[in-house]
Amino acid sequence: MKNNLASKGKIGRLALILSLLVIALIILIRLRLLRIPLERDEGEYAYAGQLMLQGIPPYTLAYNMKFPGIYVAYAVVMAVFGQTITGIHLGLLLINIATIALIFFLARRLANETAGSVAAVSYAVLSASPSVLGLAAHATHFVMLPVVAGAFLLLGPQSSKRLLASGLLFGVGLLMKQPACFFILFGAVYLFIRDLRGGRDLKQAALRNLLFNSAAILPLAIACLLLWHAGVFNKVWFWTIDYARQYGRQVLVTQAPQLFFPSIKEVIGAGWALWMMAGIGIVAGVWDRRMRASTIFLLAFLFFSALALCPGFYFRYHYFILILPAISLLVGVAISKMSDLLSDRMMAVRFLPLLLFGAALSLPIFKDKKFFFAASPVEACQMVYPEGPFPESVRIAEYVRDHTSPHDTIAVLGSEPQIYFYAQRHSATGYVYTYGLMEAQKYARQMQEEMIREIEGARPKYLISVITNDSWLQRPQSDRLIFSWANEYTAQHYAVAGFVNMVAPGRTDYYFTNIPQAVPELGNYILIYERKS
Repeated sequence: MKNNLASKGKIGRLALILSLLVIALIILIRLRLLRIPLERDEGEYAYAGQLMLQGIPPYTLAYNMKFPGIYVAYAVVMAVFGQTITGIHLGLLLINIATIALIFFLARRLANETAGSVAAVSYAVLSASPSVLGLAAHATHFVMLPVVAGAFLLLGPQSSKRLLASGLLFGVGLLMKQPACFFILFGAVYLFIRDLRGGRDLKQAALRNLLFNSAAILPLAIACLLLWHAGVFNKVWFWTIDYARQYGRQVLVTQAPQLFFPSIKEVIGAGWALWMMAGIGIVAGVWDRRMRASTIFLLAFLFFSALALCPGFYFRYHYFILILPAISLLVGVAISKMSDLLSDRMMAVRFLPLLLFGAALSLPIFKDKKFFFAASPVEACQMVYPEGPFPESVRIAEYVRDHTSPHDTIAVLGSEPQIYFYAQRHSATGYVYTYGLMEAQKYARQMQEEMIREIEGARPKYLISVITNDSWLQRPQSDRLIFSWANEYTAQHYAVAGFVNMVAPGRTDYYFTNIPQAVPELGNYILIYERKS
């Protein structure tokens, strides 16, 4: 017995050392790439957060269907670290570190310290992968921090204060992004079943569940009250309810598999061994009677995490961050149980699970070694987003900022909200994304007409026209009113002041003032128009 305990202690210490070393490596990678240019979602959140720091409520100058929590989070991050790319990604780094730490404590409570160390480092590696766009400060990162914290509070002694705190944390997750409602459902279901199995009667279990759910709804209720007081609640309702409902109906259930399988294949990628270990963790947890209560928790967490992927059936790569904590926890269980089974074997055999785990960790790091260790921030951005004009947005915004005053407005025809953030200029229209205008949904024409009215009313000094399909996502059935209007409006009121020709990833030609009549090779391009005096 003493030998077994000593062996487990050595394995636990080795797992902790391995985990700390790899986590330190991931932190250094994130620090090295702090200046990777913002992509579109980050640009939206940064611009909305910037507006909030100026006292302008969400949904006033930037429309989108997300709940406002992510805008508040960005505003807080930028208030602390500055309104820069580096500041935003430094905030993401701290969010990621905090989530890693919480996963360690959650896994340790569910199993043991070895499981905690393994789960923590698994999440650190998986959540940094370019396959889930892990270096971008997406809302999914901000969802998982309060959700994992809320899940941790669900375990152990459950006083009323603890339930309230857990519910509030799940509610903060919901405020970051709507799919987090499935995590609230997870908490409610798990709590109810645990209360009944723990000897509480139906009435007690129902009352405690009501307390938990009331706390979970409270952050959103407070946010709605504040937005109503700010006079933007009608906009909030349209974008987060009416339009979001139309957005979610565009992909048919029958189309879901053909969208899901290519995405999950890319997400798993070189991390396949870790995902396989998660499957072993399910089997091991069910097989071990002492782990069954914890395994029920983990399986429920995995199930509702998977549901959180499904609204709209889009399965974008960064959505899979929602499932990574559950996968990482199961990897922790697998390695812990494998170590337990071999604890009475010879020394070399005892450490075999950790050796296998170390090899599994090395696969995704080695596969993306150029991205992690060699590419510059701009090159890393181009590797992940070969068609996105994200490095170009920085230079375009600098030109616009240098040629405008803080009171001037600008308009971007395309889905590039990061330009507003970099330029530190207000948008002439709330349509910082134009995807909705191209969708086959009943509000598309109405949205185009509103965008046109807003731009004509604001008379922006600069108008930036983004000619890339990636920024519009036109469909054969898309209404083209906005394009015919833009051609006439710019010809009448604007002159071309800049031309950015994105010939290929890593090869962009910039022309400001001296605009050529022709170029040897035309790629995706951006035109910068200045209003005629």
